Amino acid sequence: MTPATELPVGRPGRPVVMGVVNVTPDSFSDGGAWFQPGDALAHGRALRGQGADVLDVGGESTRPGAERPSEAEELRRVLPVVEGLAGLGPVSIDTMRASVAAAALDVGATLVNDVSGGLADPDMVPLVAERGVPFIAMHWRGHSAGMQERAVYDDVVADVCRELAERAEALVAAGVAPQRLVLDPGFGFAKTAEHNWQLLRRLEEVLALGHPVLVGTSRKAFLGKVGREPGAERPPLERDVATAVTTAHAARLGAWCVRVHDVVAAVDALDVVAALGGDAS
Repeated sequence: MTPATELPVGRPGRPVVMGVVNVTPDSFSDGGAWFQPGDALAHGRALRGQGADVLDVGGESTRPGAERPSEAEELRRVLPVVEGLAGLGPVSIDTMRASVAAAALDVGATLVNDVSGGLADPDMVPLVAERGVPFIAMHWRGHSAGMQERAVYDDVVADVCRELAERAEALVAAGVAPQRLVLDPGFGFAKTAEHNWQLLRRLEEVLALGHPVLVGTSRKAFLGKVGREPGAERPPLERDVATAVTTAHAARLGAWCVRVHDVVAAVDALDVVAALGGDAS
């Protein structure tokens, strides 16, 4: 067994800032701007310089309706980028495949971020338990191609909390260390815009589950609809101000991590939250 890895920490009094490095041709947020390894490496270095505590490297788009790449293609996309960024600080591998997670850990990744919470690949949970690495488990109801058909809830917050609690119990029973298990309510995944807003309004209920929580609202479609007429929305690159507001909200409530595309805006928002709390250093 490899030595266990603890959760990264941010600056005192603020959440961890996770910067997104999409190595995909069809990401909803940046349209494939960092698809080439050299571009992704440069982007990751820039995010680190802007204040990202963790870099999250992913080679599969999970936007609604997205088709999955082959395993070989996902490996080709992410491994050079993970390896090239690992020397700069903690790197998370964003994948649903155990084989991709294992290969990324072998070249320097220190966290696994699985939007399926280990449900998409039966080999994922044994791998994470054996490696002793932090595991981010998102609330998930199915792959991107059909997930919005499953956005049906009695009470979205209560239902998401119950499903996350059940998943956390199963993961711990399978050997994932509780102190290295992070929960993510899955903003934008099998959720309508109103479902997302309800989760944000009642985020304390997710935090009350007792595990560190990652909040990933960055550039999501529901933020693009704020203040717009029905059927109109801001494009992804114009959603960073709204993202910064949700970042501040998550920080005030005690989230462990905020996953963002615009690190500069996130750090500014977190600095304001810290100043309001009495720490303006």
